[in-house]
Amino acid sequence: MTDLPTPRISDLARPAPPPGADYLEGLNPEQRRAVETTEGPVLVLAGAGTGKTRVLTTRLAHILATGRARPWELLAVTFTNKAAREMRERITHLIGPSAEGLRWLGTFHSIAAQILRRHAELVGLKSSFTILDTDDQERLIKQLLEAENIDTKRWTPRSLAGLIDHWKNRGWTPEKLPTTEDFANGRGQKLYAAYQARLVTLNACDFGDLLLHNLTILSQNADVAEEYRRRFRYILVDEYQDTNVAQYLWLRLLTSSTGNVCCVGDDDQSIYGWRGAEVDNILRFERDFPGAKVIRLERNYRSTKHILGAASGLIAANRDRLGKTLWTEDDSGDKVKVRGVWDGEAEARLIADEIETARRSGLRYKDMSVLVRASFQMRAFEERLVMLAIPYAVIGGPRFFERAEIRDAHAYLRLIQSEDDDLAFERIVNTPKRGVGDTSVQKILQIARAQGVSAMTAVRALIGSDELQARTRTALSNFVRDLDRWRAQAQQVRHWELAETVLEESGYVDMQRADRATGQTRLDNLKELVQSMQAFDSLTAYLEHVSLVLDLDRGAGEDAVQIMTLHGAKGLEFPLVFLPGWEEGVFPSQRSIDEKGEKGLEEERRLAYVGVTRAKREARISFAANRQVYGRWTSQLPSRFVDELPLDHVEAQSDTGYYGAQPGLKEAKSRWDDAPTFGAGYSSPGWKRGQAFAASQSPRPAYARNAVIEGEGRLIATADPAAGSSWSRGDRVFHQKFGYGAVRAVEGNKLLVAFDKAGEKKVIDTFVERVER
Repeated sequence: MTDLPTPRISDLARPAPPPGADYLEGLNPEQRRAVETTEGPVLVLAGAGTGKTRVLTTRLAHILATGRARPWELLAVTFTNKAAREMRERITHLIGPSAEGLRWLGTFHSIAAQILRRHAELVGLKSSFTILDTDDQERLIKQLLEAENIDTKRWTPRSLAGLIDHWKNRGWTPEKLPTTEDFANGRGQKLYAAYQARLVTLNACDFGDLLLHNLTILSQNADVAEEYRRRFRYILVDEYQDTNVAQYLWLRLLTSSTGNVCCVGDDDQSIYGWRGAEVDNILRFERDFPGAKVIRLERNYRSTKHILGAASGLIAANRDRLGKTLWTEDDSGDKVKVRGVWDGEAEARLIADEIETARRSGLRYKDMSVLVRASFQMRAFEERLVMLAIPYAVIGGPRFFERAEIRDAHAYLRLIQSEDDDLAFERIVNTPKRGVGDTSVQKILQIARAQGVSAMTAVRALIGSDELQARTRTALSNFVRDLDRWRAQAQQVRHWELAETVLEESGYVDMQRADRATGQTRLDNLKELVQSMQAFDSLTAYLEHVSLVLDLDRGAGEDAVQIMTLHGAKGLEFPLVFLPGWEEGVFPSQRSIDEKGEKGLEEERRLAYVGVTRAKREARISFAANRQVYGRWTSQLPSRFVDELPLDHVEAQSDTGYYGAQPGLKEAKSRWDDAPTFGAGYSSPGWKRGQAFAASQSPRPAYARNAVIEGEGRLIATADPAAGSSWSRGDRVFHQKFGYGAVRAVEGNKLLVAFDKAGEKKVIDTFVERVER
């Protein structure tokens, strides 16, 4: 066992700055209490915009400045390297050189790596171990899958890598893996154990091992754990609501229940359950640390009174929360605006027009943000902004048309349209993998260039020769046959139907379904792509449009509208925030509710709270009365979150030509075809009568006249009567999470399924696969 490093004499002799320094000036009473309450367990509930970072850094500076601990006796844990650097810089600015000895300030994984280096032999490693990146990890897993004769197309290395990461985030070693966790028909535990054994042989670990090995070291070696408990006189954890099980267990092993541990976080902003975060960690802090002091930071320095009032009213509907109410002395600002529009395209037009108006009034583009629930929603906004030459940037990911799955789909369509498109050929000839390796592709391209022909022409000639291996020739022959068939179909079917056929028959959809980590998001994007194609007369017109979009949106300057998902917006702020797509099934996400029930709904509501509190001056929420979802027009119900917004802080607006409930009318049963325009006509008990939402004067689909408004104006969702469900009671299905089951009831695109192991669940029909009997 390696001892902890001995402090340097110069560090021990360095004088601390005198207490009472001016670093405490400017703190409000609650912030100062959080800084000065140094002894025993402390939970700082820091609401959005309440100065959390300042409290964190000042607290550490205060401990050092008052001589309560020396720098190497502090453990400060953050979630990002950026946060750690910012904290170190601020502390140095506050108290000077004495902050230089903060050796244990960093992310969970960076600190765990330091501990593992010192005690690697206790888990069978050498201190010189390497940390595998994602590519190396998947390459190793592929070797193990192939050794077990497992189909790597159905059970992909990436999906197993994602599962292993999930297991490690839960603190599960192979022998602790629950029997409910499965992969490749019951072989998950064996593969996990083989993977871990192989890592030891290679003297390597992956990212998840850094904490998992720490848990083993600290739980099985009491003397090591006690040594670190003595060393760390004060422990501070940032963003505690985002910790997963492994991080929680690691922290408990490093501190006693009566130790000087301070956790800072906000239970109302716990939005990362999908990647393992456990909101229960912060909710049970007082049980884990008896006698803990809870300090609430509720004074907000970011947003206006109406924005905070709307957000507080919304989050109050959650039951699992510790409770706090944000307030501000800023009484200025407009109420939160809620608008109903005709459809997604009208929503994009409205927001783009308002961005232009705000820009003319003096607001910079980068002061405005569009926050969506899912990446597929970005497409309509991107296209509209490009059309109006408004600069924008997609934060946290590529633009819609630059996403890999979208470029792959376009490559198939381009090659169907023109057999001479060698770039498209090179991109998809082996995507999904069909046995045409990189060496063969390069040989084909070299021959094509030498002969002055296209790659496809060269392929047709090579199929009948012996210049390529027989297996490669067979794969290429099948590829050419598929392309010829699709090219013939292009003359007979609509171009978006062709796209659906190509994606299915090529195996591309199956490839994404097999990817449990990101496959569903990519499938959603592909469905949005197919839907967007319907606005064009032909495949040629569509591909020309895509080329124009990709050309026009290049090189957006620093002053650009920020488009991102709500998850990616946490920690950011903007003067003007647009929050589109507040509809049932979109937000809250139906998938989240189906998979997690009430717990999933509460996380979705916390996500809505995060979205609203990103706004400094103005927040504008919108929903569509009608939306094309996966190629089918459906009438949409406004999100339940709209109802939960307190009316005192919200201004309900309708677009031009609305049609909705009238003042004093107890019942409104008016058919949509009596209305001058198709509008949402929505007014729930949470709104005063007469405040209706509606849509712009746009043509409505033929079936819209079958929709009605009932009660106090609640929109009754309708479906296209021409589009009957393809599902029936008794059909057998397979769901990636819940397994096999039988359909019990069909309601539009929702299925009530009795799963063999998971019981009854209500799921969207696109999330299941039909199982032939």
